[in-house]
Amino acid sequence: MALSRRDFLLRVGQAGGYSAAFLTMQSMGLMPALAQEKFSLSVAPNAGKGVKVVILGGGISGLVAAYEMRALGFDCTVLEARSRPGGRNWTVRGGDTIAFLDGTTQTCAFDPGNYQNVGPARLPSIHTTILGYCRKLGVELQVEVNTSRSTYLQNDRANGGKPMVQRQVINDARGHVSELLAKCVRNGALDQDITATDRDRMLSFLRTYGSLDNAGKYAGSQDAGYIKPPGAGTETGVLSQPIDMHTLLDADFWDGILFEEQFEMQATMFQPVGGMDRIPYAFAKALGDTVQFNSPVTEIRKTAKGVRVGYTQQGQPKSIEADFCFCGMPLTILKKTPNDFSAPYKKVIDECTYAGAYKIAWESRRFWEQDYNIYGGLEFLATGCTPVWFPSANLFAERGVLVSGYGFDSTPEFDRLTLEQKFAASRHSIERLHPGHGRELEKPIYVGWSHIPHNQGSWIASYGPSESAFADDSLGAGYATLIEPDGPIYFVGDHVSHDLGWQQGAALSSLRAIQLLSDRLKSSRA
Repeated sequence: MALSRRDFLLRVGQAGGYSAAFLTMQSMGLMPALAQEKFSLSVAPNAGKGVKVVILGGGISGLVAAYEMRALGFDCTVLEARSRPGGRNWTVRGGDTIAFLDGTTQTCAFDPGNYQNVGPARLPSIHTTILGYCRKLGVELQVEVNTSRSTYLQNDRANGGKPMVQRQVINDARGHVSELLAKCVRNGALDQDITATDRDRMLSFLRTYGSLDNAGKYAGSQDAGYIKPPGAGTETGVLSQPIDMHTLLDADFWDGILFEEQFEMQATMFQPVGGMDRIPYAFAKALGDTVQFNSPVTEIRKTAKGVRVGYTQQGQPKSIEADFCFCGMPLTILKKTPNDFSAPYKKVIDECTYAGAYKIAWESRRFWEQDYNIYGGLEFLATGCTPVWFPSANLFAERGVLVSGYGFDSTPEFDRLTLEQKFAASRHSIERLHPGHGRELEKPIYVGWSHIPHNQGSWIASYGPSESAFADDSLGAGYATLIEPDGPIYFVGDHVSHDLGWQQGAALSSLRAIQLLSDRLKSSRA
């Protein structure tokens, strides 16, 4: 069966990642596609005049909704259960308290200036909507170093368990794959599928991409690094010996080395200077007393004129009536909140499941910079608490905060561990990657989102039985239900977007809901 050019490029991408496919397309005279994300409201000025909306939740979706609707003349009130804005956008600093549902508490003891974003921690450059709000609100951004070729990869099955530097793993893998592919091309295995011109271009590309010699063999390259780096005079340097392909296959490092090739993980990434919560605090400042803190919702009811929402403030029951409601509360919390949603919506809310992401962070001497020349980026282990995530802020400072373990506490094996056992497992991951430095880790914090009040989960995992939230295209009947209003109630949040777990998704969901409501009002007034 003939191999089309499209299939051929797909196979190159599967073997060598996005960059391999991209460069192959360039070498064959093809142009890469560009992706952009935009959402522009098409709403008349003062479209919301005389319309009252209650917004449940002061996370990104609720804050975006209030910010945009106020500008359109809507009368908005945001009810937020916490004493801070942001929802999952949470930055923990020294003196902050982390409280779990079971009453367990931790007090962060980080040095002044150090912090950890325990929720979202990066802003992809393709997320133009949330980046646009940073510009509007004056939130200063800096580059977030999402990947570093100096970081390590580790698997007990390979190299005697000793970690390997990512730059060598990536470039040796490229070299071996390029050698195999060049051999196939030279031996005529693809003569029926690509033209003679493309064949010559491909061989030329592979010599460059895989650092092959004139015979088409890979024997190492400077891209993979040096045992002894070059210096002055006669110091030419000594190249690292290539890792053989069998070892690389045993190591199964592909998730780690292809991490940055994922669409939303590609450079350039950003982060707010001083912590991710600079974004919700900037929204809150702009909104003023529109946001009512310490106001957990106790019930949601439809009325003849719209909605009535019960809540508490300072222990006192209160209620608010409005024409419409934007509900940005996690579905895990809605399950336990008395409501009169229609049956299809109740079904989705009752049957959905949420993931339970966690992060474990430590303060330490910045040994990764000072001893290993690692500035930002992630390290991956095959087992244990993984990945390890190094900070991009305050580079060259004496101390910093790193993450050793960003995974899921919903697995019984991990969730049953005590807090101290989780910290011990996290420290062990550092020891496996950087022996002797585990003892330098201090002041740990653990945030498991399944145990955090007002969340009880990190992001939606399924909308019901056999309805995964990470399906490639259509997300099923449950998702289709939630993206439509239940009478006067509109659901917002990343769980009603295709950008699950991202602030971009939360923002876009609110913009879409505002457009739907505005179109509805326009139609009713016609």
